[in-house]
Amino acid sequence: MRTIYSSILLIGCAIFIFSCKKQLNVANPNSPSPQSAATEVGIIDLAQGGVYLNGFNNTKYSGDQLLPGFWGETITYQSAMGDEVWNEAANEYMNQLGAPFQVTLSNSTVVPNPNAPQSEIALIRQINQNTYGYNNPLYYEWAYMYAMNNAMNNTLNVVPNVKFSGNGAAKLATIQAWAYYWKGYAYSRIGSLYYAGVINSAVNPADLAGGSTNGNYVLHQAMINEANACFDSAITYINSVSDSGTLQSMLGSLIPGIFQTGLGMPPTASMFIRNINTYLARNILVNNTLATITTAQWDSVLNYANNGIRQGDYVFTARSDQNSTFMSGGGNLAAEATGDPNNKASLIIMERLIQDFQPGDYRFNNNFALSTSGVFTYADRSEAGGTRWQLLDGNPQAVAGDSILALNTDSAAKYGNTVVFSNTSVGGYELYLAGTYEENELMKAEALINTGSIDVGLSSVDNVRKFQGANLAATSGKGLTLAQAQAQVRSERRIALMFRGLAFYDARRWGVIVSTANGGGRTGCNLIDNTGTLQTNVTIDYNYLDYWDVPGNELSYNPAKSGSAAVVNPIQ
Repeated sequence: MRTIYSSILLIGCAIFIFSCKKQLNVANPNSPSPQSAATEVGIIDLAQGGVYLNGFNNTKYSGDQLLPGFWGETITYQSAMGDEVWNEAANEYMNQLGAPFQVTLSNSTVVPNPNAPQSEIALIRQINQNTYGYNNPLYYEWAYMYAMNNAMNNTLNVVPNVKFSGNGAAKLATIQAWAYYWKGYAYSRIGSLYYAGVINSAVNPADLAGGSTNGNYVLHQAMINEANACFDSAITYINSVSDSGTLQSMLGSLIPGIFQTGLGMPPTASMFIRNINTYLARNILVNNTLATITTAQWDSVLNYANNGIRQGDYVFTARSDQNSTFMSGGGNLAAEATGDPNNKASLIIMERLIQDFQPGDYRFNNNFALSTSGVFTYADRSEAGGTRWQLLDGNPQAVAGDSILALNTDSAAKYGNTVVFSNTSVGGYELYLAGTYEENELMKAEALINTGSIDVGLSSVDNVRKFQGANLAATSGKGLTLAQAQAQVRSERRIALMFRGLAFYDARRWGVIVSTANGGGRTGCNLIDNTGTLQTNVTIDYNYLDYWDVPGNELSYNPAKSGSAAVVNPIQ
């Protein structure tokens, strides 16, 4: 982590300050200092900026990214490997990360990945070096998440010394809960993507822009265990607060004002705990394959989900504002995928994503259309990157100003109560940073279906479809088999959770990214071949690495100590 953080100001560059207004103010670039952070205003600056700026927007190479920040580019790598979108640009090797090893066309012709090396695994081993600098895509999520973790470490170190107004004990516990939640979040993302990581609670009390680290790497499951321990600590601090009004008010100071609309309002104590339970369920689900997950683990998923996010609960979100303080209207994955693939869109909608819609789903007609300029292909960069489709803008009138539109009502297209997957107007898109009601309900569904309660599980699938205005017939009570019910859950997760950073996790645990030689891949696929022709019975051999190696940018300055876990995934 020294290599990543020695050149960036974790806290000292442009901290967010809470405002009741619709935009964020920017503090002095040298603030907060260790002295100023030990005040009520200063600790809020530190705790807030450490999440929204350090964790999602500023890192050493963030200015070199083709697309903006964590939610504009970094999350796109996983979306591409999850076969939601693809980017033809070679910057940070984005085109190659989402290019399968080979495809077998309907006539049995095998078309290899045109890139060199052919396999994504070989590519990662080639480019995962410090000498590749900003062109190493493995660097970014690691850097953002450890920047967030370092900031939360410093927050936890400073906050006991703060003299608060009013109910100081409640405010102290709320900030401690906040810091542990985001530490759990950071560790969860590290443990869900990288083969190994570092558990780091070190602080730098003399320099809040700094941090320290250690070379004691642990395997990804140990990172998940530590994430869960942080979440448990957050729950303990929440439960210690008897003054729920102060807790919610303090969360209102920590969450930027422009995000506090729709489902992004400050959660109550019980909502906050339910948000955590949803993430605890996610950590089990996405880090176990369908082939190996146990009944006891399914029971744990179900227990957490039963106590997870409910419909109408406030969750952690973000929005754009007129100053693009956190992101611009076009600065997120969905916005980058919006528009005609031959002209406007930076990211290309994949045929397999469209294929996962159920017939008659209103969400398809409300959000997608055939490309106005014809079929898109890029024959020399991916054999699977062609498409006929474009994602529609939920605000085609391009309403100016801070237009904030609520979920399920922001459709300018055909169906007024159907979810919109993209809205590029300022403040128009509600970006989910963590769990949601739909994700929680679908985890409930999957756990129930895979433990024998098929119809009860399918009712949760139906709940999500109703919530998003899909207008599909109920699946529960129709006598579906286990395989048919599992197919419904897979389809629904692909659609309802589109662009929420879960597609690669799902492809991994479903075995899709495994080579076809080892029983993986996907069959019966739609694909636009390199002549622009639609193929409808294609087998895709993705052959992707399940957990990334520790970034070479890190290891060059923080090598693994003797006794550390392996930092390179043994899969070849």
